[in-house]
Amino acid sequence: MRVLILSDAKTGHLNQSKAFAKLKGLEHDILELPKRAKWVTYMLDFLHIYINLFSLHVEPKRYKAIVSTGSYTYYANKYLSKKLGIKSIAIMLPKGFRYSSFDYIIASNHDNPPNLKNIISIPLNLSVSEPKGYIKKDQKDAIGIIIGGNNSIFTMNREIIQRYLDEIFKKFPNHLKYITTSRRTPKEIDELLENYKFDYKIIYSKNPDINPIPDFLEVCSKLFITIDSTSMLSEARANSDASIEIIELKSKRKDTKFHTLAKTVQSIKGRFDFSSYLKKIEI
Repeated sequence: MRVLILSDAKTGHLNQSKAFAKLKGLEHDILELPKRAKWVTYMLDFLHIYINLFSLHVEPKRYKAIVSTGSYTYYANKYLSKKLGIKSIAIMLPKGFRYSSFDYIIASNHDNPPNLKNIISIPLNLSVSEPKGYIKKDQKDAIGIIIGGNNSIFTMNREIIQRYLDEIFKKFPNHLKYITTSRRTPKEIDELLENYKFDYKIIYSKNPDINPIPDFLEVCSKLFITIDSTSMLSEARANSDASIEIIELKSKRKDTKFHTLAKTVQSIKGRFDFSSYLKKIEI
C-alpha cells in the first residue's frame, strides 16, 4: 500500500509524516507544495470551497491516502482527498481548519486536542530515528547532551548551561560525553562549550549538515535535553531506552505545551510504542 505525503519543505513536519508511513508499514511518495498565500487556504476551507489551488496533478488510484503535517499542507490534503476519493490524514492539530472533514487527525496531547471521533491523541510527536553511524557503541557508558536555544517561551543563557555542564562532568567523570547544538543555540553557548572536553561535539553553526541526534539515541545510556523543543524530546523518548533528564531554561510562562511534554517524557520508561494508537487508523 502506498500513501502520498504532502510537504511544506519543513524538515520537522516532513519527518513526522514519514514516521507515520514507516510505523504503519506503508510505502510513500513525497510531493512538495509550491508557494501560495496561506491565508487563502483558511478562507477557502471555511467556505467549503475546494479547488486545485496548488496546481497539483496526481495519478488516480495510485494512493490509498494523503498524509501531511503543518498548516500549509492541510488544504491541499483535503482537496486531493476529495478529488481522488481517498483518506485524508492530518498530523498535528490543524488549528484554523475544520476538523470534521479530515478522516483522521493525529494530534499530540500537549496541543489539547478536542475529543472527536476522528482525532487520535498521542503522548509524543510521531518520530522514527535513523542513526547515520557518526558514533559507534563503546564499552564505556555514554551521555548525550542535546542543546536547543531561544524561542518564544524560553531564554537560554550561559549561566544555566554552564551549571548543568559542570554538574554532568562532576557527577559522571568516567562516562563518554557527546554534545550537539541546534540552529537556535546562542553564540555565547557555542563559545561556552569550548571550555569543556567532550568526546564528540557538533556545533550546528559550524556543521549544519551533520545531525548526530539519532546516533546519540542509539548509543547513549543517559540523555540531557533542553526543554525548548517538543520535537527533540519526542524523538528521544520514541527512539531510545536511555534515561532522560530535562535541562530547564528561563521561562516566560508556566504550564506551556513544552512543560506538559517534558512531564510526559519523564513519566514514560523506555522507548515509546505508537502501535496501539496507529492501529486505529484504517487505510
